[in-house]
Amino acid sequence: MKKVTAILLALAMVLALAACANGGNNGGSGSGNSKKGTIGIAMPTKSSERWVNDGNNMVKEFKALGYGTDLQYGEDVIENQVSQIENMITKGVKVLVIAAIDGGALTDVLQKAHDQGIQVVAYDRLIMNSEYVDYYATFDNFKVGVQQASYIEEKLGLKDGKGPFNIELFGGSPDDNNAYFFYDGAMSVLQPYIDSGKLVVRSGQTKMEQIATLRWDGATAQARMDNLLSAHYSTENIDAVLSPYDGISIGILSSLKGVGYGSGSKSMPIVTGQDAELASVKSILAGEQTQTVFKDTRELAKKAVSMVQSILEGTEAEVNDSKTYDNGVKVVPSYLLEPVSVDKDNLEQALVDTGYYSKEDLGL
Repeated sequence: MKKVTAILLALAMVLALAACANGGNNGGSGSGNSKKGTIGIAMPTKSSERWVNDGNNMVKEFKALGYGTDLQYGEDVIENQVSQIENMITKGVKVLVIAAIDGGALTDVLQKAHDQGIQVVAYDRLIMNSEYVDYYATFDNFKVGVQQASYIEEKLGLKDGKGPFNIELFGGSPDDNNAYFFYDGAMSVLQPYIDSGKLVVRSGQTKMEQIATLRWDGATAQARMDNLLSAHYSTENIDAVLSPYDGISIGILSSLKGVGYGSGSKSMPIVTGQDAELASVKSILAGEQTQTVFKDTRELAKKAVSMVQSILEGTEAEVNDSKTYDNGVKVVPSYLLEPVSVDKDNLEQALVDTGYYSKEDLGL
């Protein structure tokens, strides 16, 4: 019995060590160590397919350059992400690439990275309140909001004086700096129509703190949309919904379909989105969601990798914005990529012809 017990204990230790090597319970993966060193990649969650694609794209790019990677997903738990980054620092990664769950929660851990000589690239979400953010790779986030709102403006014929139309507004997560850029971009287009009465927000909820959606959660958006419809649209139809992200859009659409939109006399309102997630692209093809903003994460991954390469080579990384992204301590040198507004008319050109999706992916 003693021999059996010893064998079982030895097996348990082997399994435990294997689990640690594979990143524990938080979705860790990557290409392991390399002679050129390891890059730490901290992503927020696997619940959004775009972050899975981001992580995989960077692992692929770093591997091609001969670097190992330690890719971890915090699953939208701030403490998980902080712990994962601390572990990467302990293991001696060369550089950190971080898409923050909460942009303001990493000040202390970035101090630890700095103390170990590890530089940081913020990935698509600006890290706030730290001087130790070396570069920021993202898209033109103000333009994303402009594109969403301009689509509503065009499809409702607001420039031609048509209206009034009923609209409700949804914002992103209040702990993500990008959410405010999306909101400001959208309101730069929509606010004049709200002021003139051509757009009517029957709920009266137009401020970011009123329309924010914590963690970009679709279920939270659906519950809010349910409340808006029951409180303000029992006798009125809604004509448009500003949604900043596809996951939120899917929640909004579920709520709308639940009260009969898209069937019978209630036509589906214009519903915007962002990230060209597969479910939303299929929804656009099905005539439900109307628009999304495509951000080619393959290109964003390449840009982040090139920034890391510049850091490791001791050279200045290419940036195209040195004024906009103030994190409260410093203006972070940034590279902004161009977003693309997508609807059923240009969907194949933007998403299939570029190889982002295949026709089979979309059921075409």
